[in-house]
Amino acid sequence: MTVRSVVQRGPKGKKVAAFAIDWPGWSRGARTPDVAIETLDAYRDRYRPIAALAGLEAEFDAAGPLEVIEDHVGVGSTDFWGISFAPSSTEYDRMPDAEIDRRLALLEATWRYFDAVVGRVSAELRLGPRGGGRSRDQIVRHTIGNEVGDLWQRVGVQAPIETLEAPALVRARRDDFVAALRRYNADGTRVGGRNWTVPLLLRHTAYHVMDHAWEMEDRDLSGLS
Repeated sequence: MTVRSVVQRGPKGKKVAAFAIDWPGWSRGARTPDVAIETLDAYRDRYRPIAALAGLEAEFDAAGPLEVIEDHVGVGSTDFWGISFAPSSTEYDRMPDAEIDRRLALLEATWRYFDAVVGRVSAELRLGPRGGGRSRDQIVRHTIGNEVGDLWQRVGVQAPIETLEAPALVRARRDDFVAALRRYNADGTRVGGRNWTVPLLLRHTAYHVMDHAWEMEDRDLSGLS
């Protein structure tokens, strides 16, 4: 077994995103394809808890080395962010029921992991080299705000701004988002946005959650005396 991976380059060649196509949320960016793949592989152990939360720990542990199955040019945003904003060639068709169930379980696991990280890291986080960086609560608002204001809306899930301050509303809208992804997939309907498909939207949502969960872990001050 191998981990099917994709390298997605920005059109100007400034940055690259590499991601594991079958493991939503396992994605890293860099300035070159080689470094992006190396970084992706370095995050294997950090992604493992997501697989475990989704009940896929044995499958993940049995996975072999990364195998790049596609290397292609994405959209301009990748040059700026080093993030995938375009589907790979495998992410246009309807997913079989078993596969969307599996990927949705991984998406839900990223939310559970993110919430757990929020509950254990310090409120103030280590600053960056230039003294910048969001606090824990600012990261939470940014992450959920991106879902409320963009990602959820792509499949018709509307959420009031009060959702940002209400964990119960967040959980309910997450459930709505999962149901909408399942429905759009079953109908074979393209989601909102020129480049977006159901597999991409699912994968990108999981990536954004994990990227900020890992950021909070890396900047946590709670273990310092």
